[in-house]
Amino acid sequence: MADGAQIIPFHADPRPDSRRRPAGLGDQLGTVSSLTDRLSGSGGPTELVDGVRRTLAKQVTGAASFLRRRLGGDYTIDEFGYDEHLSTSVLLPALRPTFEKWFRVEVSGIENLPLTGAALVVANHAGVLPIDGLMTQVAVHDHHPNQRALRMLAADLVFETPFLGTAARKAGHTLACTADAERLLRSGELTAVFPEGFKGVGKQFADRYKLQRFGRGGFVSAAVRTGAPIIPCSIVGSEEIYPKIGDIAPLARLLGLPYFPVTPLFPHFGLLGMVPLPSKWYIEFGEPIYTDCYEPDTADDPMVMFDVTDHVRETIQQTLYRLLAKRRNIFLG
Repeated sequence: MADGAQIIPFHADPRPDSRRRPAGLGDQLGTVSSLTDRLSGSGGPTELVDGVRRTLAKQVTGAASFLRRRLGGDYTIDEFGYDEHLSTSVLLPALRPTFEKWFRVEVSGIENLPLTGAALVVANHAGVLPIDGLMTQVAVHDHHPNQRALRMLAADLVFETPFLGTAARKAGHTLACTADAERLLRSGELTAVFPEGFKGVGKQFADRYKLQRFGRGGFVSAAVRTGAPIIPCSIVGSEEIYPKIGDIAPLARLLGLPYFPVTPLFPHFGLLGMVPLPSKWYIEFGEPIYTDCYEPDTADDPMVMFDVTDHVRETIQQTLYRLLAKRRNIFLG
């Protein structure tokens, strides 16, 4: 943490959208008033040079502004280590090309996420590596009208891994435990959980899009105790990025990993085999499942928690089947 950074409590209200939107067609056809503008519309080499010059100028200006704020301590960090300035300036932009160009993610149902206040997003989990969580984070920030941050609950292994754990904290994520989930929700944060855990992300390709067990329903009890709505989230496309066809269990135990995957490309092709396949992705946020109709002490009733958990799981599973039925091609959609 840089000198001068302040530790502040959670903020319930997201910041307004300050990014510039792409100019519409009417703006592009406005009056040309300079020689540079005239040349840039010619489609010749000058347009390419000017485009490169403008891009470099924006990057240099943005980098200078970022460094000025970091060195001056003009940023804030909350109780969990979330660094909003770093996340929106560095981490999310680094993920955005993969989201937009490689997986070409289509997002629907974003209107089901609250404009402000707490909600618990519950999603299916797959893909050998938890890339689906990162793509969901970009989807929420870039498509939500208030550009809300999605605070994910992650496995202990994430925070025990050097550098990765620090980056996860900076991005606003924390341990997947009921206590941390309740703290985030009581603070009005948009929180995400992947109840399948390693059973989902590490399952065989033959079991793709078949939801695994959703744990003991701890996420439901956190939602009930805080009165936060549950938002089912269904992700299609993540299962195909690393088709897992085997597992080298002895090597996994040696490295302290839950599994060591074998795919058609990894480990046979080394680092090249670690490049995810460019499947077409769909992320759909379903209608809220409200929990404020339950008394807080209902969270201690295992039968009620099981019923709600099963309802959430079945909602996600049926949505996955519907999205898959509309898909014609893994890579083209």
